[in-house]
Amino acid sequence: MDEELRSLTERLRQESGGAVPYERLVATGDLDELAEVLTAPGHPLWARELAAFRLGLAGDRRAFESLVLFLNHRDPARCASAAYALSRLDDPRTARAAAALATNELRVAYALHPVRLLTDLHAPESVPALITTLQRRLRPHDPYRRVALACVEGLGELADPRARPVLNDALAHPALAEAAVRALGRIPRQR
Repeated sequence: MDEELRSLTERLRQESGGAVPYERLVATGDLDELAEVLTAPGHPLWARELAAFRLGLAGDRRAFESLVLFLNHRDPARCASAAYALSRLDDPRTARAAAALATNELRVAYALHPVRLLTDLHAPESVPALITTLQRRLRPHDPYRRVALACVEGLGELADPRARPVLNDALAHPALAEAAVRALGRIPRQR
């Protein structure tokens, strides 16, 4: 069993109380049954999350909207699970959705997992979104240092020369300086 799936099922087993409906959703191989959980009324949050995650891992794009909602959830564990499933879903809308969530200033407290997902995707939207998000985090007394650090690390991994100016700006921030040096070191010098 996939480690992320194991972690999710353990968390949701506790949340569901290990009820019969939980065991059925864990065991079923019927993707239509899982998709029905996402559209039918009355299913608890844990059931929708489990169904969306399993569909995402199966590459079933019916999970996309639900996974994006979970990616923007206030519970970090739900965000992490959604990011993992979205990275495996192979839906062309994923990078655009993650970029929109990462750059949404009203939801910046929940931007960590969209930022990490953008890094994993290596999509055309990734670098511009991470640059925008990091620029906003470089304001004095910004409380979202974890988001800023994830942007710096992501830009280093993506190694795109467009990131050089914002990474140079990040050098002035003690909490980001060391990571910014490493990120800048990964970007090839232009000749």
